[in-house]
Amino acid sequence: MRVLPVGDSALLVEVSSGEEAQALHAELLRRRAAGELTAAEIVPAARTVLLDGVPEPSRTAARLAGLPIPRVLPRDQEPIEIPVRYDGPDLPEVAALWDVPPKEVGRIHAAAEFRVAFCGFAPGFGYLTGLPDRCHVPRRPTPRTAVPAGSVALAGPYTGVYPRSSPGGWQLIGSTDTVLWDPARVPAALLAPGARVRFVPVGAG
Repeated sequence: MRVLPVGDSALLVEVSSGEEAQALHAELLRRRAAGELTAAEIVPAARTVLLDGVPEPSRTAARLAGLPIPRVLPRDQEPIEIPVRYDGPDLPEVAALWDVPPKEVGRIHAAAEFRVAFCGFAPGFGYLTGLPDRCHVPRRPTPRTAVPAGSVALAGPYTGVYPRSSPGGWQLIGSTDTVLWDPARVPAALLAPGARVRFVPVGAG
């Protein structure tokens, strides 16, 4: 673990893996809730956690440097269920990479339990981990100019759902009618870092 100062009141904690970043994020949230840590924002990313609004950065950095990272993430939240039709245009390519028939892609994907590692790219877009290593797939060599909203997609170790139409290079395996981002909803984003997610097959696929 490495703790770096960022400006006058923020710290960036670097760890060695996405799993460690998720576990550290959960632990820091727990410590803040218990009154053991002061930070206005705690934001995870792929292998880092940013703490902003830290009143005594140097003292907090020293405490964080010796902080043990839990091996097991808390499971005190029911998973968010997202109905999905496994009807994506890249099912044949993903099936070939997994060495399974196309219809097996949906079964394998839906059997996994995912966790939101971090959010970014677009409002409401969560980077979900949970697929076994053998199911990691590369991005498409040529990105699409427009990916439909609700597309369920894979890239590297991540699963994501496009909250709105946008360009994208992920492998599209399905679609959902679930609204990922709704400004009229509180909170607007359905998914937040640390949330557990399950995909439920429906309809086609």
